[in-house]
Amino acid sequence: MHPGRTLGRCSGGFVHGLLAAAAVALLLGAPAAAQSPELVFLSNITGTVRDGAALATVEEQTAAALDALGKELGAHGLGYEDVVAVNVFLRDTRHFQAMNGVYRGYFPVDAPTRATVEADLPDRDAHVQISAVATPDETEVISPAGLQSPALPYSWGIRVGDVLFIAGATSRDPETYQPVGGDVQAQTRRVFGNIGMILEEAGMGYGDLVSCKVFLDDVRLWGDMNEAYREFVTAEDPPARAAVRGGLMNPAFLVEIQCVAERSDERRVVLRDGQQRGRSPLSPAIATAGRVWLAGMLARGEDARDEARNTLASLEGTLEAAGLGFGDVEDVWVYLTDVRDAPAVLEVLAEVMPGEVPPVTVAGLPLVGRLGVEIQMTAVVR
Repeated sequence: MHPGRTLGRCSGGFVHGLLAAAAVALLLGAPAAAQSPELVFLSNITGTVRDGAALATVEEQTAAALDALGKELGAHGLGYEDVVAVNVFLRDTRHFQAMNGVYRGYFPVDAPTRATVEADLPDRDAHVQISAVATPDETEVISPAGLQSPALPYSWGIRVGDVLFIAGATSRDPETYQPVGGDVQAQTRRVFGNIGMILEEAGMGYGDLVSCKVFLDDVRLWGDMNEAYREFVTAEDPPARAAVRGGLMNPAFLVEIQCVAERSDERRVVLRDGQQRGRSPLSPAIATAGRVWLAGMLARGEDARDEARNTLASLEGTLEAAGLGFGDVEDVWVYLTDVRDAPAVLEVLAEVMPGEVPPVTVAGLPLVGRLGVEIQMTAVVR
């Protein structure tokens, strides 16, 4: 068992250079001030070179990226055992098993929650890219008795304080862990059935979900997924959400959903001045006593720079409605239909948020619709 981690009832490169050119702070960001719980976000970690030599295989790059993660954790006084959530982006789904073989060695027990999708990576030499969330606080692994333990190196859920990180869930039989087929609506219902078991084991419910990321095998499935999705989230205050196309690791799956829940008596929906609720089952932002969880936002523009600038204006307005500003943001995700727009979007971030930009995850994950830039944030109430 990892130090500081307890078990539930049944436990079982290029990007760095690019961001430095735009603004070093985009990746490194200072650790946030007093938080409850304290969370440390580490983003866009790759490993394409070791000792001056290029690394060609996904095994070599995975080890180098995880070694780099360890160094960044160490800079915050943390270790691998303090990681609660990981997102792995692979350039090619065929690298999944090879990546897992290396990854398992870094997290041999009580592995963090995880979602793995295929994406275009900003670093053209990278096969794998990693973002992570860690904490110095005590954590608890959540493993429902009725949900078969995953055969892969991840935990179903990890709770830190009142915040619960839930692994990317796919349509699996809870008793056998085998894929459950069907259309995207059937799979979405099975996904939420499994998420519900994790929430229940943690003493929470669907009403405690604050933020979700939906990865669709095909963005044309978005409407059908939405209809099933709304059956499980609360109508008056559904979680903030981003929904994009991400290649899934098993061809049997059409959708993967990764969520965060937070138990809070001060939960509320945040709307910008004059903003009305949309038709989709998501909130622009959910504010709790400790954080504001913002949805992935997007806005029209003449090009990627313009889209990013207009999107940031919407995000800033939402933060202001919650009594916060860009200086309170602790995590940023940038989803791009065309990953070649990364330099332009990062430059806009540096212009709009000079000296204040926290860690940024950037990935080529095509959006639903015709726009090319979507930005999602998390902010801390200090």
